[in-house]
Amino acid sequence: MAFRAQTIVADVILAAIAFACAYSVASSAMPSLDVVTSLPSLNLSQFIVLYAALAGGFSMLFRRELSPWRYASIPDALVLARVAVLTVGVFLIWVFIIDRGRGLPRSTLFLAPLFQMVGSMGVRILRRALHERALDSFSPVKANSDRAAQAPSLLLIGPPAYADSYLRDIARSHDRSHTPVGIVSPDSRDVGQQVRGVCVIESLDNLDEALADLRRWNRYPRAILFLEEPGRLRGLTADQLGRLKTDGIRLLRMPSIVELAQHDGVTLLPIRDINIEELLPREPIELDRQAVGDLIRGRRVLVTGAGGSIGSELCRQVAAFQCARLTLVDYSEAALFQISREMAEDFPQAPTHAVLCDVRNARRLNAIFHEEAPDLVFHAAALKHVPLVENHPCEGVLTNIIGTWNVAEASKSCHADQMVLISTDKAVDPTNVMGATKRLAETLIQSEQTLGAGTRFSVVRFGNVLGSAGSVVPIFTSQIERGGPVTVTDPDMERFFMTIPEAAQLVLHATATCADGQGRDARLFVLEMGAPVRIMDLARQMIALSGHRDIEIKITGLRPGEKLTEALLDDMERSLPAAPNVMEVVSDSALRLTSEHLDHLEVLASAGEDAELRRALFDLVAQIRGEQRTAGTPNLRVVAAG
Repeated sequence: MAFRAQTIVADVILAAIAFACAYSVASSAMPSLDVVTSLPSLNLSQFIVLYAALAGGFSMLFRRELSPWRYASIPDALVLARVAVLTVGVFLIWVFIIDRGRGLPRSTLFLAPLFQMVGSMGVRILRRALHERALDSFSPVKANSDRAAQAPSLLLIGPPAYADSYLRDIARSHDRSHTPVGIVSPDSRDVGQQVRGVCVIESLDNLDEALADLRRWNRYPRAILFLEEPGRLRGLTADQLGRLKTDGIRLLRMPSIVELAQHDGVTLLPIRDINIEELLPREPIELDRQAVGDLIRGRRVLVTGAGGSIGSELCRQVAAFQCARLTLVDYSEAALFQISREMAEDFPQAPTHAVLCDVRNARRLNAIFHEEAPDLVFHAAALKHVPLVENHPCEGVLTNIIGTWNVAEASKSCHADQMVLISTDKAVDPTNVMGATKRLAETLIQSEQTLGAGTRFSVVRFGNVLGSAGSVVPIFTSQIERGGPVTVTDPDMERFFMTIPEAAQLVLHATATCADGQGRDARLFVLEMGAPVRIMDLARQMIALSGHRDIEIKITGLRPGEKLTEALLDDMERSLPAAPNVMEVVSDSALRLTSEHLDHLEVLASAGEDAELRRALFDLVAQIRGEQRTAGTPNLRVVAAG
């Protein structure tokens, strides 16, 4: 704490100088008075020592409220004002007790704290200006070499308050990667303001005019930085963004609240290029991370399907929330290698262990679970591509149903606190094999919970994830890069969407909600997905964002098992608020899978009986949904209410 001692000594010296100056000014303005008294009075040196000592005492008292000088700000000025007022107040009491203040010009009591505040804050502002190189702007002419080496110009888009934070941070870090040339604010009332020497040149509604002005001034930006979520900025159009990209302007953004994870104390993280899905018109999701931090911190976590889109993002966020140990389980060698290497590079402080294993292998899975002893299990391993699973129903059943059964049994066997299944909206009134397998996996998890206490089970169900492997956005991006056509199955098709970080964060949020809930029943959560998006509109926006206008959209027709619209709730289900952006599903169905049903499905799948397996799948789904079942199909177990 040497810097604390140095600042206190400096404040003492500044207080002494302030009092001496105040005394000198007050004495010169006051006519000399010859006072006859038999009592001694304090002289100037004694006044200075007393005043400086009191100032040092109050500086020590409030030292924890003062920032280091290079980060001085308005709150520090308020603390210094408090120190000065208390100093002069106590000083007045002492001199009155000692000698009734004889020999002390009264105006000194006003000037001393004023000079003290100005001096203390002035040196701090000077120190911060030197640290942030703010005085460089006073240089009358920059050398030609400086101009030649000037960084690419950067236009900031966002509120001036966010621009102030960004400009302050790059000054502190001496970041010279870009040169800010202007700010475009969402609010037209901000136009004309100055933020750390950078002018708010236009409102967002007049972005084209702002760019034209910058081009005329020879300051046209080579990059644009969005200071808040692009989805929140009203007034931006896909055509505008497409023209910017065509013009060679990089579109950058700051990390979102989801990506910040546990880095609460870090104000400046590396800016990055915007993914195309982040520019689509949708409301970003923001969450309070406190509950998630309490859930993960210091606990052992295991993620199946760790190399997939959702599984890998869960791994990143779990590691960021400082888990005690993270076990990565995946059957894909390439995917597991990739996420394992990424975790080692980006989260070297997080103990991780990568395990190559198929969730179908119950014996191997049990051995891993007992060795790793996880507290939390996130089951993201699944076959999810509708056409492929439709053509290979046996593989879908073995992975999505039997694999889930194996993970659930292993979780109970090793006494894990919680096991969470990642599900999909395709499990609602399923019309394809993939959706049917996920619906039975959900029912399986609910059946596991009814078998007794111990591990708490839950399911998180959500829609499509923007940018995930095999999703529509990467497909459209690839088709656009090839020059088209962009293929859409039906012009009226709609889907729910969220980004990968949002999906993973909401899974953790729902898990924390389940951990805090009452009772031992398995709980099913759906995530607030907002309004569905028409795939045709999505295709048009992505073409516009790419800057290409001559790409054809081709209608190919619905594929087997595909639906025009998806829903998050079935007919016999209703939702209740559980947490922000998280709803709990309450079902009227009391039917549960038994081990006999699972054994029967596994036998059919292992034997490759596609037709019989498909019939058995949809008969079980029909029973769960309260529909007419095929004769001869075994009944599901009924669980008594309560």
